[in-house]
Amino acid sequence: MLHHLKIWLASARYSVTRTLMFRFDFFLWASVELVWMGVNLLLISVIYGHTDSIAGWSKYEMMLLVGTAMLIQRLLFGFFWSSLFETARNIRTGHFDFFLAQPGNVMFMATTRKLDLDSLVNTFVAAGVVIYAANQLGLSPGLADLALYLLMIGCGLLIHYSALVLTVSLAFWITNAQGLEGSYFTLFEFSRIPRQAFKGAANILFVWALPAVIVSNIPAHTLLHGFDPGHALWLLGATVAWFTLACTVFHRGLRRYSSASS
Repeated sequence: MLHHLKIWLASARYSVTRTLMFRFDFFLWASVELVWMGVNLLLISVIYGHTDSIAGWSKYEMMLLVGTAMLIQRLLFGFFWSSLFETARNIRTGHFDFFLAQPGNVMFMATTRKLDLDSLVNTFVAAGVVIYAANQLGLSPGLADLALYLLMIGCGLLIHYSALVLTVSLAFWITNAQGLEGSYFTLFEFSRIPRQAFKGAANILFVWALPAVIVSNIPAHTLLHGFDPGHALWLLGATVAWFTLACTVFHRGLRRYSSASS
C-alpha cells in the first residue's frame, strides 16, 4: 500500500504541474462544471416553485440529495475520469503497454494516473450545497453521523468507479469501444432522483439490480434520518459486489490484450 501511495503521489504532482502549465484550460472547465451544477440547482428551484413535495421529498431534502450526487460525481471526475476515459483508447492503440511495464498493479496504474483539479475544486461547491441544504433543514448531525455519511460517500464513489471500469474493460473484447463511457452518464443520471419515485420495473432495475439510485439516496437518507443498519449493509454489499466484478472483468480482459509489439 505504501508503494502504491508513493506512485500515486508522484502522479498527483505531475497532474498539478501540468494543470499549472495550462491555467486557462483549468479555469474554463472548472467554470463549465460550475455552470452545470448551477443548472441542476436552478431546476430544483423551478420545479419546487410549482409543488411542495416530490415522492415525499421537500425542496431542501431534494437539494441535499442532488448535492450528494454531485459530490460523488465530482470526486469521481477528479480522481479517476481522465485515466478511465483514456483506457479504452490505450487498449485499442497498444499504448496500454506503458502500464504493463510499470512497477504496480495494472488496474491501479491505468485508472489513477491523472487528476482533474477542476473537478476536485468543485467538490467544495458540492459540499457547500449539502451544508446549505442541511442548514435550511435544521439538521445538526454529530461526528458519528458525519463519519458514516462520508463513509457512504466513499462507497458510492467506489461503485461509480467500478461501473466505469466495467464499461471501459469491454475494450478488451470490442474493437472500437469509443463512446461506451457515455452509458455511465445515462445510468447515473438516476442518482439524483429519490428512490421512492421508482415503481414497478423501474424500481427493480435501477434500485435493486443496478446501484444507480442507492449511491446517493442512502448517504442522503443517513444525513436526514440517521443511521439505518439495513441501508448501510445494502450499500456495503453493493460496493463489494461491484468492485469484485469490476476487478474480475478487468483482469479477465487483460489476458486477451495484445500489445503493440504483437
